[in-house]
Amino acid sequence: MGEKSRSRGRCCCWFIVIVIVAVAVVAIVYTVKKKIGHSNNPDPVPGPPGAVEQKYSSALKISLQFFDIQKSGKLVNNKIPWRGDSALKDGSQANLDLSKGLYDAGDNMKFGFPMAFTATVLSWAILEYGDQMDHVGQLEPAQVSLKWITDFLINAHPSENTLYIQVGDPVADHDCWQKPEVMTEKRPLIQVNTSCSGSDVAAETAAAMASASLVFKKSDSTYSSTLLKHAKQLFTFADKNEGSYSENIPEIATYYNSTGYGDELLWAASWLYHATGDDSYLDYVTGQNGEDYANWDSPTWFSWDNKLAGTQVLLSRLIFFKEKDISNAYSSGLQKYRKTAEAVMCSLLPDSPTATKDRTDGGLIWVAEWNSLQHPVASAFLAVIYSDYMLTTQTPNLDCSSFSFTPSDLRDFAKSQADYVLGKNPMEMSFLVGYGDKFPEFVHHRGASIPKDSKSGCKEGFKWLDSTDPNPNVATGALVGGPFLNETFIDARNNSMQTEPTTYNSAIIVGLLSSLVTTSSAVQSFT
Repeated sequence: MGEKSRSRGRCCCWFIVIVIVAVAVVAIVYTVKKKIGHSNNPDPVPGPPGAVEQKYSSALKISLQFFDIQKSGKLVNNKIPWRGDSALKDGSQANLDLSKGLYDAGDNMKFGFPMAFTATVLSWAILEYGDQMDHVGQLEPAQVSLKWITDFLINAHPSENTLYIQVGDPVADHDCWQKPEVMTEKRPLIQVNTSCSGSDVAAETAAAMASASLVFKKSDSTYSSTLLKHAKQLFTFADKNEGSYSENIPEIATYYNSTGYGDELLWAASWLYHATGDDSYLDYVTGQNGEDYANWDSPTWFSWDNKLAGTQVLLSRLIFFKEKDISNAYSSGLQKYRKTAEAVMCSLLPDSPTATKDRTDGGLIWVAEWNSLQHPVASAFLAVIYSDYMLTTQTPNLDCSSFSFTPSDLRDFAKSQADYVLGKNPMEMSFLVGYGDKFPEFVHHRGASIPKDSKSGCKEGFKWLDSTDPNPNVATGALVGGPFLNETFIDARNNSMQTEPTTYNSAIIVGLLSSLVTTSSAVQSFT
């Protein structure tokens, strides 16, 4: 018996050694493959939209509905039974019609800075993935929502050097809990002009109008030309009257403080080049302004406040698709943007040696506690766009230090963030309201929390904020703030940090889902 036991023990030891060696070999092979690249042969170029990915298609249709929930003004073809006309007199004290536009979040404010960013990102999504949106019947709703914003932006820019950037008093608004349909308090206006500059908000509005002009170029050339005229004027105003709007109007800083305006100037010039083909805008982004504001080689997060990563990806598009047509005078500068865009991509890929370590255990990119989903969703949107640039131009690999990654790696990362949002997370909860079997029921949103037939005014409405019952109206399509770093989520109406949705969150999730809605996508020139 003792001899047999020793024999079995020796066999067991040898087996363990073999397993350890095998694991080591697999690890070495995997590392070598990463270092030398998966293959020098690029993935095949995708054709027209491929097979529909049903979960992303369904989520896209749901996410677009939140724009309808947020609409101000006289609603046309209203599809939200608990919404009605509101803020019909906005702008009247300045003899302007500012009734349209979108309410910012769970409140009844119109903040021009994030609203313009919403329009720019929604335009970008349509320009890159409009064919996929159309394939699943969602292009028209996206265009209608975009035009609802740009109609407002046009009216908010009554003269070359005047832009109205806010409707409503945020202090008074936040002292009330009421539906927009029953608002009675005053709706003051705030503007930027030559005496009170706001390069950041003016340039972001220019970017919104320039990008939207491309969206409507074929379907409504007159409207497109109007948008482009406003975009050019606003960019000139922003460039010649430099200054931060939240420094010049300090009360705004509590809500949407801008940390700088250089990124918006570059972002707007990039979109204006795409919309016009005018080399002066390339000269702007690659010359001294690029040196001053681009922060080349320093990857940043894409958000309503910082547009640098978006600018880097957008200008990389020119290197991918139009490098032969670009003057050598601009090539070096554009390559700096592409190099920085690659650094952004390398920071996102989990297996990259330069990957950010700030992630939840479930794999979600983690940047900020407040509205935690904004940055991972925006990052995933940029990643899948860059992936499709690579795939369409047959660029096989992305080098991250000594490691190499493919377009599929970027797409897989983007899917991982989208899937987390849609319920593949430790909480087994969808953060997109209306999607899946489990999603937030206590969304921090005035209209959703108050029964349709209630006439509650300013102060009386707080009983609905404090109610322990789920919202009587479902804020379908709302992307809420999201989980904490430890992957907990408190579904409570008073927990605005986690349960409040925003329109700019909706824009980035629409962009991400549009890119994933079919199994393949080939981006095309939109200039």
